[in-house]
Amino acid sequence: MACQVYRDAREQRLGYHGPGREQAEPRDLREVLIGYFGPPDARHPEGGTLWEGAQRAIEEANREGGYKGLPFRLVPAWAENPWVAGAGVLVRLIYQERVWALIGSIDGASTHLAEQVVAKARLTLINPAASDRTLHGANVPWMFSCVPGDHLQAPLLVEALGGRPFLLVSATDHDSRAFVAELKATPAFHIEFQAGSSDVSALARRVADTAPQAVVVIAGARDSARMVAALRSLGCAAPILCGPSAGRRAFLEEAGPAAEGILFPWLLEGSGGDVRDYAAAHAYDATRLAVAAIRRAGLNRARIRDAVAELSGFEGASGRISWDNLGQNTRAVRLGTIQGGRAVPASRQLSFGAIPRAFILGRAT
Repeated sequence: MACQVYRDAREQRLGYHGPGREQAEPRDLREVLIGYFGPPDARHPEGGTLWEGAQRAIEEANREGGYKGLPFRLVPAWAENPWVAGAGVLVRLIYQERVWALIGSIDGASTHLAEQVVAKARLTLINPAASDRTLHGANVPWMFSCVPGDHLQAPLLVEALGGRPFLLVSATDHDSRAFVAELKATPAFHIEFQAGSSDVSALARRVADTAPQAVVVIAGARDSARMVAALRSLGCAAPILCGPSAGRRAFLEEAGPAAEGILFPWLLEGSGGDVRDYAAAHAYDATRLAVAAIRRAGLNRARIRDAVAELSGFEGASGRISWDNLGQNTRAVRLGTIQGGRAVPASRQLSFGAIPRAFILGRAT
């Protein structure tokens, strides 16, 4: 007997229908605090560019006059092992610092944690980096994601393959596994490796020895870069397609010339200007969204949440941000590539059969 879905929550727009909107704005404030769940260090290997983007947004907002003359300030909270200490630092941030919204986090796993906390605290969370679709599976009305989801990205890679066999290499981290689940295509062979591996040469040799027609690498920015560089150093001339992490600055720095010509989901609208890291652009936009919502709603957490929802269609540095019914950005995604050491949108939607020889050899033209 076939199972029948009783109700699909995605068909109805989420809303918050509880108390809080009646609370008056406090009068004794000297600044307006916005929480930031991520490492407050521009040199951090994973989160540095996000901090830079969020800080830039705050600086601009304060040059514009802040909120009724009060300056905005980002208040960071972070733990390198979020599942051990993250909940505690978030609770202190939300209940002791009394932030009005929260930006975070730098990956899907830590954003899942933040989502659980804000659901109970009734505080708006704007996610700048994680594209994991399951973040919105719990139907939390306080959760918004600026990045288009994996379900909008993964089909592009499948389409580019054009039905040809491919070898999938993926890391064991949360975000990589979430993306692989959305590929909806069966690889000829799937190899999984430990995230954070410093030496992938043996694994790359194993991949190259199979003489694959195409390779799909799904991993974090530095893990993907190490794998791509190792494959190219072994003379692997197959087309290489990557996940969205190839649009991060860390990927470009680690992969170097080996990244030329790879294909990946381009998460910026248009050319993206001179942005070298999609996560930085989305962190900037997430913070600008929080600022805009506070200016529209005033200092009231429930009304700030309403304002973020109403700001659907917001034009940011990353492009248009329009929420679906569950609060995830619906912006269309296209293919990108690395050309001249920069991440840029591909000139057209490519399929495997139409990938020029320059792409196959790792030299985009």
